[in-house]
Amino acid sequence: MLDAAPLAPPDWLKLLLWAADYYQHPVGEVVAAALPAPLREGRPAIGRQARCLRLTEAGRRALAELPARAHRQHALLSALATADLQVPAGEASGFDAGVLRRALEQAWVVEADPGSPIAPMNKAPALTAAQQEALDALQAAPAGFSVSLLEGVTGSGKTELYLRLAEQALRAGRQVLILVPEIGLTPQLSARFAERFGAAVASFHSGMTEVERNDAWLAVAARRVQVLVGTRSAVFAPFADLGLVVVDEEHDTSYKQQEGFRYHARDLALLRAKDCAAMAVLGSATPALESLAHARSGRYRHVRLEQRISGRAPPPAQLIDLNVHPARHGLTEPLLAAIERHLHAGGQCLLFINRRGYAPTLLCEVCHWVAPCPRCDARMTLHRARGRLVCHHCGHEEVPPRACPSCGGQRLLPVGEGAERVEDALRNRFPGRRVERFDAERLRGGDKLERLLDEVRARKVEILVGTQMLAKGHDFPALSLVGVVNADQALFSADFRAMERLGQLLTQVAGRAGRIEQAPHPAEVLIQTREPQNPQLRLLLGSGYGALAEQLLAERAEAGLPPSGHLALLRAEAAHMTEAQVFLRAARDLALALPGAGSEVQLLGPAPAPMERRDGRYRAQLLLQAGKRAPLHRLLPGWLDQIEALPEARRLRWSLDVDPIDLF
Repeated sequence: MLDAAPLAPPDWLKLLLWAADYYQHPVGEVVAAALPAPLREGRPAIGRQARCLRLTEAGRRALAELPARAHRQHALLSALATADLQVPAGEASGFDAGVLRRALEQAWVVEADPGSPIAPMNKAPALTAAQQEALDALQAAPAGFSVSLLEGVTGSGKTELYLRLAEQALRAGRQVLILVPEIGLTPQLSARFAERFGAAVASFHSGMTEVERNDAWLAVAARRVQVLVGTRSAVFAPFADLGLVVVDEEHDTSYKQQEGFRYHARDLALLRAKDCAAMAVLGSATPALESLAHARSGRYRHVRLEQRISGRAPPPAQLIDLNVHPARHGLTEPLLAAIERHLHAGGQCLLFINRRGYAPTLLCEVCHWVAPCPRCDARMTLHRARGRLVCHHCGHEEVPPRACPSCGGQRLLPVGEGAERVEDALRNRFPGRRVERFDAERLRGGDKLERLLDEVRARKVEILVGTQMLAKGHDFPALSLVGVVNADQALFSADFRAMERLGQLLTQVAGRAGRIEQAPHPAEVLIQTREPQNPQLRLLLGSGYGALAEQLLAERAEAGLPPSGHLALLRAEAAHMTEAQVFLRAARDLALALPGAGSEVQLLGPAPAPMERRDGRYRAQLLLQAGKRAPLHRLLPGWLDQIEALPEARRLRWSLDVDPIDLF
């Protein structure tokens, strides 16, 4: 049955056609990726009407009196204490249906009229002088399409500027798209917007059910939702009149889809803004080099926010030399002594380690056998809490052996540190202090992350051990110490983007500390490393991310790498390396016969991928590099048509990644 009206406005289809052409992906698959599952399956385009739930005074009293074990009731009432909750009909929007039913029966919660989407101005806090100056600069953008890079130090109040710009768009009768890089950042940002704009705000991310996402998608099209906060797939929502696009943490690599339709949500968000004559704002404390290059060239307006709301400068970082201070379970005595000081002063401590599991290697002390993944060129990681060896590349799991499979030795040692091991060491060193680990392993499913974050803000958690999910976007007012367990992983990487990412990560995680105005103890950032004399690491710590970015931009220009050049990567996966190499050589020969190949477009390879075998298949790749975008995109369409006709193309898996961010 045909729908009575189009599902989406014309600019939506225009975006998808452009994306299919630019990323060289089948248009049918692009459209399928942009639609919620119920619409892909041909179900009627009818969304359920949302209910607006509101916390009563009885609910506020219950929230204060609930026993500690009532986690689910506490999570629901806590969410409503921040803002009204918009719930799809028949569902509890991530909250247990029984808990919601009991809250309604007890009159802790009532259904309410959503009311006006624009809250009274007195809900907005006063801006600092620096915020006001930045807001004035953003609002000075010409009417219609514009792009501004908002480079604001951590804790400078970028979110409040997003809220002010959103209010301006809503008062003009237009809609707002707010993109965040990860699901974990969606609830807190949605809550900030819902507190200001009520039930006009909805979320969109993969943690929601397919039905919930379908409802939000259709509500945006029908203009029942004015503000959508979501992860990268939210860029495809069918806005009727988009007036503002914000990409928060715009540097984050999570905006790039790495499988199937390999699009970059930040870049598509800018195209959406252009097609809709909307304002676009890219926000970050550590902008991507591509965005900085556009700002330097004048394509983007560059607005800086260089002061924290508190007026306190971000704490300086100090290095701990692992060659001088040996670590036990990843922790040196200077770092442990600092943790003791800050806990005694009433502060919270964050230990950052970007490795899941207990130890990245299981080693036989006798013959030096290490536990390998049977399907990848990688070692298995020991997850002691689950009693498993896990490959973080293909997901293979197995029970750790009791004896060495190679020599029969009984001395199998976990080598290296993961988040689990650091957590255990801290529990043993600081008994009686609450230590919590934040990683994908610990926080699988449900609303565990939000519950733990609430307890951190309530100062019930004293020591946080976290991977990169804690490195950005979160505001912990009492956090006074950040310790980076090991900064060396990126210093010797073959990836040309590794130093950029390290600079961003260290700056972001260090920015979690020292945000309160009257701290009982000066904030500290301590970074453990075996390379304390590394010139780029010292440049970052001495002069900041901006100085490092300038040096990296100069290096990229000299090498012709993004943003001074443009890349496309042809990948092949086969049962044998020979098959992948034969296919890529044939593809290279086809390309060399096309205009511009070898002169305007360089072909590098084929060569084995840095991880040659992954998930049981051998991987190789051919890199295309061009100084300008146009010659590369002139070559790709005709070349792909010829590749598809190759007999070898039907015997293996292959893909093209335009503007790849990962050459791994």
